[in-house]
Amino acid sequence: MKRRHICVVTGSRAEYGLLRGLLFRLRQDSTVDLSLVVTAAHLQPEFGMTVAEIEADGMPIAARVPLPLDGGTRLSAAEALGHGLGEIAKALHRIAPDVVVVLGDRIELIAVASCCTILGIPLAHIHGGEVTEGAIDDAIRHAVTKMAHLHFPAADAYRDRILQMGEMPDRVVVSGAPGLDNIAEHAPLTREQLERDIGLKLRDPVLAVTCHPETASASPIAPAAAMLEALEAFPQATVVMTKAGADPGGAAINQTIERWAAGRANARVVPSLGLRRYLSLLRIAAAMVGNSSSGIIEAPALGLPAVNIGTRQTGRLRAASIIDCPADANAIKSAIARAISPEFRAQAQHANPPYGRGGAAERIHQVLTSSDLSRLLTKAFVDLPMARA
Repeated sequence: MKRRHICVVTGSRAEYGLLRGLLFRLRQDSTVDLSLVVTAAHLQPEFGMTVAEIEADGMPIAARVPLPLDGGTRLSAAEALGHGLGEIAKALHRIAPDVVVVLGDRIELIAVASCCTILGIPLAHIHGGEVTEGAIDDAIRHAVTKMAHLHFPAADAYRDRILQMGEMPDRVVVSGAPGLDNIAEHAPLTREQLERDIGLKLRDPVLAVTCHPETASASPIAPAAAMLEALEAFPQATVVMTKAGADPGGAAINQTIERWAAGRANARVVPSLGLRRYLSLLRIAAAMVGNSSSGIIEAPALGLPAVNIGTRQTGRLRAASIIDCPADANAIKSAIARAISPEFRAQAQHANPPYGRGGAAERIHQVLTSSDLSRLLTKAFVDLPMARA
């Protein structure tokens, strides 16, 4: 029997962490040939050269495609995308997979999905159907959905939205969020191990902080500036910040948080913690602060309160453990105080996570290895009854 050649494209530390469980299953499957295309932030020193994590896992990297997203301007991001389009096309043409798998809404996915469409390669998309009104990722995600042939949304509501976009029901399988698999599969580091790795004494309360630019806003770095002002009110807290990604405005945020943390004995900025260290940090933190999707998806599954700032995640399903607040220093200060209070932390332990409770990688693996890929390229647009009327 012909082995199925599955290619997974990854461009960022966070995305690789979410894909990791699926990748291990595919690599161990004797009926699958697995190839990885590694691109974008993975290959850039300013974002931690996280390709090293992929190499350490022993994943079969078939191509490394530089796509120099520097977190600078919208123009530099558009230029990087144009450069990457041709190089990704060459890589996928050479690899010639039976299906390509992508996750999420990163800028580079526009290049991947466009190449798959033109080259005639079926595309499977994880985490489609979601809404994040404060970021250009929103439009990218929906565009990738229309170019994809298999869909793995994280919740029923997102399946409904993909169907609303005219996709075929039998190709839309609710998988849950792959990131939740990692919680059960990775034993946490001890506090002492984590302190050694980060180089900081983790005195309670610990705040895990990640803030990305609001790329759909006229002031994309405003949430980060307001957040840092609010953190001044918590000198007793230990603050561990991971850097913003390669979105336009990310470089400015990273420079700002590094200046803020410099000289503060209770704060540290790290480019990337890696999956195990990151989850270990969340397990001992009093709260997450910022606007990362992990505050929306992983934090509730860990019973961790999250302060979600601004509009970047507006539109996503919410657990009761999330406190939404505007990009205003006083509002953020009040939200952090509430989040780290004993009463709210106890309440967060019983939050119902809307993105499932694990098992996503197994579900996705089963569909990828059993679907008839030869028929996927022919795709009907399914009109809603009201549209036909």
